[in-house]
Formats: sequence, structure tokens, C-alpha cells
Amino acid sequence: QRVVQGDVVADGSATDQGELALGRNVLVGFMPWGGYNFEDAILVSERLVKDDRYTSIHIEEFEIQARDTKLGKEDITRDIPNVSDEALKDLDESGIVRIGAKVKAGDILVGKITPKGETQLTPEEKLLRAIFGEKAGDVRDTSLTVPPGIEGTVVDVKVFSRRGIDKDERAKSIEEEEVGLVEKDFQDESVIVEMERDQKLKNLLVGKNLVQELVDETKQVLGRKGQKIERGWLDGLDWDALTKVKVKEDDGLGGAVRKIAEKAEEEAEILKTIREEKVARLRRGDDLPPGVIKMVKVYVAVKRKLSVGDKMAGRHGNKGVVSRILPEEDMPYLPDGTPVEMVLNPLGVPSRMNVGQILETHLGWAARALGLWIASPVFDGATEGEIKTLLREAKLPTSGKTLLYDGRTGKPFHQEVTVGQIYMLKLAHLVDDKMHARSIGPYSLVTQQPLGGKAQFGGQRFGEMEVWALEAYGSAHTLQEMLTVKSDDVEGRNRIYEAIVKGENFLEPGTPESFNVLVKELQSLALDVELIQRNGKGKA
Repeated sequence: QRVVQGDVVADGSATDQGELALGRNVLVGFMPWGGYNFEDAILVSERLVKDDRYTSIHIEEFEIQARDTKLGKEDITRDIPNVSDEALKDLDESGIVRIGAKVKAGDILVGKITPKGETQLTPEEKLLRAIFGEKAGDVRDTSLTVPPGIEGTVVDVKVFSRRGIDKDERAKSIEEEEVGLVEKDFQDESVIVEMERDQKLKNLLVGKNLVQELVDETKQVLGRKGQKIERGWLDGLDWDALTKVKVKEDDGLGGAVRKIAEKAEEEAEILKTIREEKVARLRRGDDLPPGVIKMVKVYVAVKRKLSVGDKMAGRHGNKGVVSRILPEEDMPYLPDGTPVEMVLNPLGVPSRMNVGQILETHLGWAARALGLWIASPVFDGATEGEIKTLLREAKLPTSGKTLLYDGRTGKPFHQEVTVGQIYMLKLAHLVDDKMHARSIGPYSLVTQQPLGGKAQFGGQRFGEMEVWALEAYGSAHTLQEMLTVKSDDVEGRNRIYEAIVKGENFLEPGTPESFNVLVKELQSLALDVELIQRNGKGKA
């Protein structure tokens, strides 16, 4: 197929026929529905989920590095202390997860052990070391595991090794695979160069007459003297035979043939050089940051269906959050029985003045009925009159409204409802990425309070205004917990943890660390502040 400048050669995941295509056309109705589209919330039909209309695939990258530490080299291996065979079932002999493995939160992707510092051993540990060997005691498990909220399939693994270090089996197999791909590309490109060379020569020879009989190596006659050269006959000849074809040299044909052959040879040499460079780069090893011996990257594909809490938007800044996914049979339906796929709140339009979404609804309804593809430019879009004309053509009400029936009762709603097609997108703010819970976790070194944010596996901030709320309700015990054992009272934290483990239920709060920080801050201002305890002993 001939292509010219501007033709679409291939579509990506976000384009269709060369146009940006990130969402779906959806049949929407603008009406309140049981409070489920209050405050920009969106009511969605289960049909959209069932048909995978908004199902997306996300590729998550996880990385681990093996370093040369003061205590010794870290090692990427399958031999991890105190880990069951079940947990290692998807790892290969190099300790790296296999491609195609289904993984969930907590699963090991890459096994890694790190040398421990020399510790004083108890007699029992010494005995165990003597019986079972050194291995388990002097290393700790620092493997790369799947973080919470991720569940998917491993689609790719990349292993980078420092130059001059022996590669493991997995790195060698990945290298051979990549070398194979380079070779395949080289072969394909060489064939294209040869085909182009042959084609150019054939174009020069077509329509001319042979001035000499053409024979192959076996003395078999391929062409008679005086024969007119035709395209079909040339297609049956290889390059060697083509170069032996003799025609009347009245137009510098010999020189042209030489030029074609030389250009093809030049291109073949360039391809060979590129191939050799790529293979050498693969064999050579990688430039890694200082102190890093090996680096492994694992790519996990995660499938995300549309779910409650996901953020969606139209083309007019009309964003909202999915509040409920309703069975198809309960959705409001048109007089012909077609259920709408999404219900939006009409109150989201007047105050924001983005009337474009309503015009899009009307135009989309008419266009879908007429089977038209419509482009509506930004400053020169379809006018109200044009939209009405199209609605008339489609035999739809010119008001753009129709009677809808309640899917739960079958009764019509009191008012007519604006219905039509809108282009809706699923945004990259997915509830699965934001969902987070913590019981115990990391604490800040200075304040001893829990860290914040999902990335640090942090806690929820109980701020000033939240404290006022509890004070207003008089929730003294809840407030005391929040300010002490659930935050920065280190001793109280440990005591309540022990109590919970034993199944007891008591609260014995101590002094929050933030108080000690405040005292130290005041002391740094040359103020003599100290805490006088009941027993008379002073404590700074």
C-alpha cells in the first residue's frame, strides 16, 4: 500500500485513526437519582463495567539494587533465610520472578539478602550456628516485594549488571533474547534493502529488449535475444540474474546499475555496523551508579476495572467521582427500553456555566441516531439551530429532552430529562491507588509521630480542627488516645501494644515526645524550663 505524508500508519493505545481517543461515548441523562449524584457524584450502569468500557491496564515498574556495602556485598538470590518454598515458587534459580507470574501484595519479586553487622550471639544461637552453618545468621532478607494495592501479572524483567562482573543465568538468557531480536531486525532490514535495490533495477529494465541470451549457472535459458522485458518475467529473476541482463546501452544503464548496487552495499554495511554496535553494547554490561553491583527492574501489568471512587470527567471540566455502580435493570430507561449508561447531576451545569456539555449531549444524541461522525471545532462549533436541524432529521425531540422511566418501578419520572451522548474519560486518579490503611508503621525520628502519606506507609493526620471537634463533643478518652498512644507517646505505645497482644484492655498514657521537643526548644532559647514530677524529682 502506498502511503503519503499525513497518512496514519499505526494507532497507539491513545489514538484512533490518528485522532486522540482517551474516553468513550456514553448515553447520559441529566437528573438527580436518589442522592447518588449529589455534589458532582456520578451514577454509573453496571453495563459499562461488564463490557470493560472503562477497564484500563497500568504497567507498574519496581526496581531493586544490589550494593557493595561496608559489611559485604548484597546478593540477589533464591536462597533467602526463613522464607517458605511456597513464597519462592515463582522465582527462578537467580532469585528473579518469572515472566507471566500472577502476583499480589506481599509476594516476592526479587530475592535479596544483605549482610548483617556483627552481633553478640547467645550460647543457644552459637549452638544453632554450629549445627546449621553460618548462612542464616549473618544475613537479613531485604527482598523486593509487591506493595499493598497491587495485583497483576509480571510482563517484563530487566537485569542490569556492572561491567566486568559475571552475569547470572537470568541476565544471560535476557541478553541472548535481546541479541536474537537485534539479529531479527538486521535480517528484516537487509531484506528490505535488497528488495528496494531489485525494484529499482527492474524499473530501469522494464520495456527494454534483451540484446543477448540470458542463461543461469546450469546453462538453462532464462530469456531469448530480442525478447521484450516484462515485469512478470523480471519478478522471477534473482539479483545475480538481473545484473546479467544485457540491453542496449543508449541511456547509461550500466552506470545506473553500478550506482544502485553500490548504494545497496553502503546501506548493508551501515546496517551491519549498527547490529555489531548493538550486540557489543548488550554483551558489554551496564553503567550503574557508584556502589551498585546489579539492578533489576520488574514490570507488573495491573488491570483496573471502573469502580466506586474512581474519578471521571467530560470534555468541559465536568469532573466527578463514581458514587455507585447500579445494575442495568435499575437504571432509568428511554421510551424504547434503552437504559441510560450514566446519570449526571443537572446542578453541575448552571453555576459553572459550562453549557458546552449540554450542547454536546444534544449533538451526540442526534449524531448517534443518524450514524454521523461530527467534528465541532472550539470557536466554530455547531450552532443551536444546526443542532435542532439534526435532531429533527433524526426524528428526536428538538428540546433534546425525553420522558424517562424509573428502572426500579417502571413508572415515568415527573419531568422530561435531557438525554444524549457525551464523551466521558476515566482519569488517572483511581481509588485503588489512593486506598490506604495503617495499624503500626514508621515514625519520624525527631517528633516520634507517624509519618504521613501512602508512599511512606504513614498515618492519617489528626489536625488542630479535628482536635477542636473532639473537644466540642467532649470525647476526652478518644482525644487522649489521639494525642498520646496513637501518636508520639513512645512508652505508652509499647505498653498498649503489649496489652492488645495479651488481649487486655487498658490505657496508660505517658508524656508525648512532642512535649520533650518543646522543652528542648525552649531550653535552646536559654530558658530554664524543666518538668517537675510528683515524686519531687526534676526531669528535663
